[in-house]
Order: sequence, then structure tokens, then C-alpha cells
Amino acid sequence: MDTDKYRDCFIELGLNIKFYRNKKGLTQEQLADAVHLSKQQISRIESPNTMNSTTLQTLYLIADELDVSIHQLIKSNK
Repeated sequence: MDTDKYRDCFIELGLNIKFYRNKKGLTQEQLADAVHLSKQQISRIESPNTMNSTTLQTLYLIADELDVSIHQLIKSNK
């Protein structure tokens, strides 16, 4: 997979997760506990400086916990 091609998509995904997590008033640790991930995994997903893909199952779990649709997490704000 050409990860450079999707770099902006991964960055936006992480920023959107961070936005909705903060909007709900959750820390990274609280979100991680709720979706059975480590705080470090949430941190890596949210970080705009790293390329970190995640599974669709994880995205569904995160979206459910944040009370948003997956579409809201992956949508572009451009």
C-alpha cells in the first residue's frame, strides 16, 4: 500500500477522533479503556506526525464510544 498517498486521510482521521473525543470530554486513557486499546494506540492514531492505520473494527468501536458515525471520523474538512 502506498501510505504516502493516504497520509492526509490518516492525519484527518486522527484529528477528527481527537476533536470528537475532546467534545465528549474524554481523555485518551478513558477512550482507550472504553474500546479496549492502550492509551499509546489512541495517541498514535490521533498523532498527525505518524502514519498509523487502524482496523475497521477499531473505527466502529471508537465511533460508537464517541457517539458519531464512522463517516464523521473519516470525512475530510476540506
